[in-house]
Amino acid sequence: MSSHFYAMMSRMKNIERWGLMRNTRHENLSEHTLEVAFIAHALALIKNRRFGGNIDANAVAVAAMFHDTSEIITGDMPTPIKYYNADIKNVYKEIESIAEDRLITLLPEDLRDDFTPIYNPDDQTKMLVKAADKISALIKCIEERNSGNQEFRSAEASTLKAIKDLNMPEANVFLEEFLDSYSLTLDELK
Repeated sequence: MSSHFYAMMSRMKNIERWGLMRNTRHENLSEHTLEVAFIAHALALIKNRRFGGNIDANAVAVAAMFHDTSEIITGDMPTPIKYYNADIKNVYKEIESIAEDRLITLLPEDLRDDFTPIYNPDDQTKMLVKAADKISALIKCIEERNSGNQEFRSAEASTLKAIKDLNMPEANVFLEEFLDSYSLTLDELK
């Protein structure tokens, strides 16, 4: 029997992000997800090396790779709408869960249980992925600002505040040690 799971995953490249904002460079879900996986992996390593953590950084990266795959079915819901109030947020979380369950049914039956920890990670992994997701959004805002687009100015400020409000030392380290580089040119990164 053929499985459609990975063909569905390849559709991530067709999901545009930041639909309500004017973009100088469009970002798709595949690009965003890879960046979140890189950052989540880094956050887990920082947590382990500098703050006494004991978390599987590779498992965190895999959870990050799949964190938004429900959007293949739902599309990207703009943040101002998704978090407008608790009712909308809760309903959208339920829709995301239904979409994830639907994606898992596309897998061969003997592989489905392997995706349970990916789609339902422990709280520590969820927090690292959430922080990485917010940092990725902040990076997008910075890139847009650096391209002369002021459309993302308030999103940048609110996203930075949201990251700080997470009170995660590993996220703060990432901001302190890596964020400034996103404003450099290619020649300056050498």
